[in-house]
Amino acid sequence: MARSLAFYRDLLGLKVWADFKDSSSYLRAVTEVPSADVWMIKLRTESGGSIELLQYLSNPQPVPAPRHAYDAGVNHIALQTDDLDALYRKLSAHGIRFHTPPAVSPDGGAKVTYCRDPEGVIVELVEILKKPA
Repeated sequence: MARSLAFYRDLLGLKVWADFKDSSSYLRAVTEVPSADVWMIKLRTESGGSIELLQYLSNPQPVPAPRHAYDAGVNHIALQTDDLDALYRKLSAHGIRFHTPPAVSPDGGAKVTYCRDPEGVIVELVEILKKPA
């Protein structure tokens, strides 16, 4: 959790709006984990989007092998920024590995790069650019 908070809160600037532990019957039913005891931190972007970080205290797991961009299922999240180049420099200075430096899409509508969070999740960082005239 500490590494994920350092990435999402400290480096990406998301704001924590909830931090709690839950082992309720409700959570156990929803997750279908009969012994679930979860530490949950919810973070919000400036535009109102949110993500949850969950650590199953009752069911510790090793960090899985990194997923590939082509793997089936949900394999990445996307976050929008106003200055991708500055964010790229900041994250790079903190040792975050990128697939490639920021690149402008062929239609000129966006600048994009992929990196990995501390758990190996692919994080797409996007800056929306003005459409060419």
